[in-house]
Amino acid sequence: MNQILITNLKSKTINKKKFFKIQLILSVIAILIFAGFYIFYKIKLDKREKFSNSLIKNYNILKLYSSNNHSASNESINNQTDNISSNSLVIGVIEIPKINLFYPIFSELSDDLLKVSPCRFYGEMPDKNSNLCIAGHNYDNDKFFSHIPSLNYDDEIIIHDNFGNSFFYTVIKNYEVEENDLSPIYDKLSNSYELTLITCNNINNNRIIIKAKKKVQ
Repeated sequence: MNQILITNLKSKTINKKKFFKIQLILSVIAILIFAGFYIFYKIKLDKREKFSNSLIKNYNILKLYSSNNHSASNESINNQTDNISSNSLVIGVIEIPKINLFYPIFSELSDDLLKVSPCRFYGEMPDKNSNLCIAGHNYDNDKFFSHIPSLNYDDEIIIHDNFGNSFFYTVIKNYEVEENDLSPIYDKLSNSYELTLITCNNINNNRIIIKAKKKVQ
């Protein structure tokens, strides 16, 4: 009887060891898969950031030699990737000193372009009385529009165009709307040159809105 009990105990012990061994192997595999996906995501994100920085570098260099020929400059920039169509011109640069943000702005919006840099999707450039709307991805890190939720009243935003002009804005609102709420695009301050920045809140899927008003020069 004792021998049977001992045998059963040994069998249970072996089974437990096998179970924990299998569990350990599965855990290691899961960690390796997660690490692999994270590394792949990080490499892709860093590649997009490097490309965006390359756009800025080329944009600045070409602008020095062709201050009145931005189409030629943009053609050279667009040739750097197959995902950017010939109509997707870089129309300027957005700069936000407080959060160390400095990116080129594409003239149109698409999924491919948003992966590279912020995009204009509504409104005219700052020299016209309009609500210039610019969208950018929120990667919850230091990339693109991830830090614009930290902007406060009177913080400065600068838009540089292709002709060497800089337009200064001050933040007047920081708020959220639901995903399908388009009011920030059409709610325009009367007789003012307005800038609207839009990105995602990755927690609740709302849209984070930054409204800014052009400074009187």
